[in-house]
Amino acid sequence: MAAERSERARFWSLVIIVSISGFSQGMLLPLISVIFEQDGVSSTLNGLNATGLYIGTLLISPFMEAPLRRFGYKPVIIAGGLAVFLALFLFPLYKSVTFWFVLRLVIGMGDNALHFATQTWITSTSPQARLGRNIAVYGLMFSAGFAVGPLFVPLIGIFEGLPFIVSGVLCMAAWSLVFFLDNDRPETVQEKEAVMAFHKRALETMKYAWVAFIPPFGYGFLESSLNAIYPVYALRTDTAVGMVSIILASFSVGAILSQIPLGMLSDRIGRRNVLLLALIGGTVAFFGGGLAGSSEWGVLAAVMTAGMLIGSTFTLGIAYMTDLTPKPLLPMGNLLCGIFFSIGSLTGPILGGVIVESGTDYLTFISLFVAVLFAIFLFGKTKPREGLS
Repeated sequence: MAAERSERARFWSLVIIVSISGFSQGMLLPLISVIFEQDGVSSTLNGLNATGLYIGTLLISPFMEAPLRRFGYKPVIIAGGLAVFLALFLFPLYKSVTFWFVLRLVIGMGDNALHFATQTWITSTSPQARLGRNIAVYGLMFSAGFAVGPLFVPLIGIFEGLPFIVSGVLCMAAWSLVFFLDNDRPETVQEKEAVMAFHKRALETMKYAWVAFIPPFGYGFLESSLNAIYPVYALRTDTAVGMVSIILASFSVGAILSQIPLGMLSDRIGRRNVLLLALIGGTVAFFGGGLAGSSEWGVLAAVMTAGMLIGSTFTLGIAYMTDLTPKPLLPMGNLLCGIFFSIGSLTGPILGGVIVESGTDYLTFISLFVAVLFAIFLFGKTKPREGLS
């Protein structure tokens, strides 16, 4: 009984840490975009600056597994959380495109450490009977935090540094919960996995499941582009800052509402079928948002509908990867899902910024992007899983 209470306390502590991390990410992208736009920074440079978060994630990814296995989950979470809230507190001290890019780089590294350690800890220690539920709660709490984040952007009307300070305080409070947990370490890698070089495991995994990495890539692209570039586009079309925050939050709210139902549906009719429905539905929803034009409520309805369909593609992509990938390669499959998500997140603000600068309708461009992903996913072929036991 005591062990069960301890497990439950650990789970909710980790979930709270992740939700606040989601909050800081959800707030930071549109917040800095709005500040730079009001300061006259070009949308292209604005988008490039937003990539700092994801460059940091990619840079640190190859070096995460070794310290986790050597030191355990708790020290990695402590280091990641420390990097995040210290960087948040530094934003108001000096405003510079270059300095803020470096801070975003640090936050990307810290967030990656937080997510890698907490996700691995939860999936490694959850009883099999509650694994699906625990992962769903984990994803929902991050999405909930991400949805609330943009709502704090209007605090810049009081004091430009206030949103950074509020986010830093909340991150520090959540981070402190980890000190009450006992440290633990992941199990040792399987022998077959250990003897294969990193790049060989990656190539072998790609042969089995490359098509499953399209949804995480697409979700990363959409999430970062929407939060970093849509505010720029909306402000240039005379949308109020408060309404921009609500529209952005609606995407995450849609994902929260549909994540568990779509996951359950994928268990019944197959992950690939649900992903195809989500991608084609997302294409139609974003195209409808483009047609809505200056109608703020029409755009809100379209973006929320898109969130209900596209918002679960990251977790569904991970599940589909698990369906396709042999068990010895599953750790690499999970790592590649994160890497493809980061690559999408990296390219989203850059390409989105260029599109806005060119005068193209942003939501129409997004609908075409999702349509291309749908076509690739529809015709994508993979190596049968049975090839490796």
